[in-house]
Amino acid sequence: MSKSIYAAQQTGSYTGTLQVNVTSSVGFLPVAGATVSISNSDTPETILEQLTTDESGQTQVATLSAPNLEYSLAPSEPRPYTDYNIEVSAPGYEPVRIVGSEILPGELSLQNVSMNPLEVSEGEAEEDINIPDHTLYGEYPPKIPEDEIKVDPETGEIVLSRVVIPEYIIVHDGVPNDSSAPNYYVRYKDYIKNVASSEIYATWPESSIYANILAIQSFTLNRVYTEWYRAKGYPFTITTSTAYDQKFIYGRNIYSNIDRLVDSIFANYLSRPGVQQPIFTSYCDGNRVTCDGLSQWGSSYLGEQGYSAIEIIRYYYGNDMYINTATAISGVPSSWPGYNLTIGASGGKVAQMQQQLNRIGQNFPAIPRVTADGVFGSQTAEAVKAFQRIFNLPATGIVDYPTWYEISNIYVGVTRIAEPGT
Repeated sequence: MSKSIYAAQQTGSYTGTLQVNVTSSVGFLPVAGATVSISNSDTPETILEQLTTDESGQTQVATLSAPNLEYSLAPSEPRPYTDYNIEVSAPGYEPVRIVGSEILPGELSLQNVSMNPLEVSEGEAEEDINIPDHTLYGEYPPKIPEDEIKVDPETGEIVLSRVVIPEYIIVHDGVPNDSSAPNYYVRYKDYIKNVASSEIYATWPESSIYANILAIQSFTLNRVYTEWYRAKGYPFTITTSTAYDQKFIYGRNIYSNIDRLVDSIFANYLSRPGVQQPIFTSYCDGNRVTCDGLSQWGSSYLGEQGYSAIEIIRYYYGNDMYINTATAISGVPSSWPGYNLTIGASGGKVAQMQQQLNRIGQNFPAIPRVTADGVFGSQTAEAVKAFQRIFNLPATGIVDYPTWYEISNIYVGVTRIAEPGT
C-alpha cells in the first residue's frame, strides 16, 4: 500500500503525485529553469504549486489532492480523478498551458511537456492542450465490431510477412474520413502508454493493467501488420476515435506504473495457434458498453480476485489465446543482448551502451560521463542509475530489457537533427 493511500485511510483525504518533465521540441533537449505553475481546474486563478525544472528538465514531485480511491475501483458517479491545470514558461520558448491533467489517488502522474523554441515558432502565443474526460468517465462512441483476424478480400492474405514493432505510428486525431483532423507522429511505446492511461485507471491491480496493455498492444499491432488504413488510401496507422480504434489524447499525462509496465512488455502481443498476425483484440468498458472481447471493469474485478494477466486474457478471449513476442524492433541501433548487463560484464554490447550513454549525457548532463572501454564497472553502474532515475525506470544500475531499449530510444532521439512533425 502506498504511503499516500495509508495516510488517506487515517485522515479521510486522498492525494496523488505529479512530476512535470519539460523538453524542447527541437533536438530533444531538457529545458532547465522552466517555471511550472499548477492549479486546480475548478479554481485556475489560485496557484497551488510553483516549481522550477532542474538540469534534466524535471520538477520535484508535487503532492496534490485526489478523490476517494474507491471511485476508481468500480463504476461510480463521482469523478475518480482531479483535474489540474499546468502552465509552463521558459526564456526562449513558447509558453504551454495544459488543462485537465488527471491526478489519481496514490499514483505518480508524469506530465511530459514539449516546448517550441521561439526561433522556430510564429510568435509567443501560448499553446493550449485540453485533456478531455477519461474514457471510463466521459461519453464516447462504442467500438464498431470487427473480425479479430483480418484478410485481404482479394488474395485472402495479410500484408506483412512478420510482426515488427514500429518506431513510430501515425495517429489520426479524428474519424478516418475527417480530412481536417491532424496526424501525429508518435513513438510506439509513447502511444501505448497514452492509450492505456486514457482507457483504464492506474489504480487497478497490476495484473489487470498488464492484461489491458496486452489487448491495446495487440489491437495496435494488428493495425500495423495489416496496414489497415493505408490499404484504404489513408496516410495514417490508426485513429483516436473510439468508434474505430482506441483513445489517444494528444498531450495527456501518463502514470508511472503504466509507463514502467509498457517498457517491460512493449514487444508483446496476443496470438492464436496457426495465426501469424497479432489478434485484433476488441475490448470495452463492460459497464455502459458490452462487447465480445475484454471487459475493462471486469478485468479490474478479476485482478482484485487474484487472476493473473494471462488468466484474465483467457477468461475473455478463450484458452487458446497466448502471449507472443515480436523479435523485430524498428528504430534501435541493435537488439537487447538477451541477458542483463551489470558490474563485471564486458564486450561490444557494453561498449555500445556506454557510448550511447555518453551521447545522451551531452543533452542530459546529470548522467555522468563514462569510459567507453567495454567494461561494466561501478562508474558505468552510476551512469545507468542516473539514466534510470531521469527516465522513470527502477534505479538498479543494471541494464535489463526495459533499460536497454530505453537507452536505445533516447539515443536515437538525441542524435536526430529533428523528429517527424505533425
